[in-house]
Amino acid sequence: MYTLTNPATGDLVERIPNSTDEEVQDAIERVHRGFSSWRDRPVSERAAIVARAAELFAERSDELAETMTLEMGKRINEGRGEVGVVVDIFTYYAENAAALLADEPLTLKSGPAVIVKQPIGALLGVMPWNFPCYQVARFVAPNLVLGNTILLKHASICPRSAAAIERVLHDAGVPTDAYVNIYASSRQIPAVLADPRIQGVSLTGSEPAGISVATEAGKHLKKTVLELGGSDPLIVLDSADLDETVRNVATARMRNCGQSCNAPKRMIVLADLYDDFVDKLSKHVSDYFQPGDPADPATRLPPLASVAAADEVAGQIATAVSQGATLRAGGHRVEGPGAFLEATVLTDVTPGMDAYHEEIFGPVVVVFRAADEDEAVRIANDSPFGLGASVWGTDQARMRRVAERIESGMVYLNRAGGSVADLPFGGIKRSGIGRELGAAGIEEFMNRKAIRL
Repeated sequence: MYTLTNPATGDLVERIPNSTDEEVQDAIERVHRGFSSWRDRPVSERAAIVARAAELFAERSDELAETMTLEMGKRINEGRGEVGVVVDIFTYYAENAAALLADEPLTLKSGPAVIVKQPIGALLGVMPWNFPCYQVARFVAPNLVLGNTILLKHASICPRSAAAIERVLHDAGVPTDAYVNIYASSRQIPAVLADPRIQGVSLTGSEPAGISVATEAGKHLKKTVLELGGSDPLIVLDSADLDETVRNVATARMRNCGQSCNAPKRMIVLADLYDDFVDKLSKHVSDYFQPGDPADPATRLPPLASVAAADEVAGQIATAVSQGATLRAGGHRVEGPGAFLEATVLTDVTPGMDAYHEEIFGPVVVVFRAADEDEAVRIANDSPFGLGASVWGTDQARMRRVAERIESGMVYLNRAGGSVADLPFGGIKRSGIGRELGAAGIEEFMNRKAIRL
């Protein structure tokens, strides 16, 4: 079952049966057949349809935001903001389609050649619950413009978002056999990946899910893009206004109730600022103790996506404290219905503790003291993950120097996390394979065909 449970109240709202094996096979055949006609549409036509989808996402922003709030507890204003990013992504690929897909002439010693950019076929997308619309847009917009077709399996707690996205795309003019939503279960995914009609898979999700999908895809030589977990470091070198710095980094960590892969999860502060930083951060985080209705714009602390998620994060906090970490603020489940957890600050986390290397997917900040710039970089890189990072300070050259030493796919200076349509998104190490967004995002499932003239 795809089960919609309101995480703010614990009330069961809706259950939708999984797609049968026959329905999944029918969906595969539809996107396979649809590819032959969708790829032959002129780029200008595909771009116009994607541009119309952007307009419809904007028009239905409130509906989509309300759906996300109901399904996974996202604050209503954050939901509207998410849809705004979706609009930007679809607009970017529509407006830049001709340039991104133009032939590339080559001048070789042996004579001229050209790179022709072509789609590869029907693709499977496996999407997560934390950003129900944005994650889909990152995968879908560039591939529709390119000419690939999409079979989309959304998270099992987001059935209404999945259906709403499909309606937007079909209403915009995407053929019903170029984008197909299925309510598939995890057990059905290996068979989909084994099917020769599916040419690649993009997954955003947990590390175990990524390993499972990559293993199955590898058995059948299918192209894979994975955006997995992160435990992003945030290094504070210095600050002209520490109160403002603390306010900005705390807000970034608490966005989406801490359930963002590229949120700043490990804050590494140089020793001369450390004590003041921790004191100010602990006081600021106390604003996120009082739970509220995520549909109310005034709410600071929404629920996590599920009771199971809240219990898991609470367990990680308790384990950290039992292993010797210091609880500076919060750390407790909120009594009553729903999946609420106080925002939390942990310090004195050392190697050997679970919290030192694991990802904590919730409103939890772990703060480290660094003696100097070199130690800050060492702590930042002492992680199995390498998604994003950020560096804060007043000296641009120094921040740039530190940024180049950090092992990650993305680094932001004096900002934390976030995503824009024309900037490649992705990581290294156990944070994934491949890139999404920008020019790089349209090339992952592209046949860059070399033609010798």
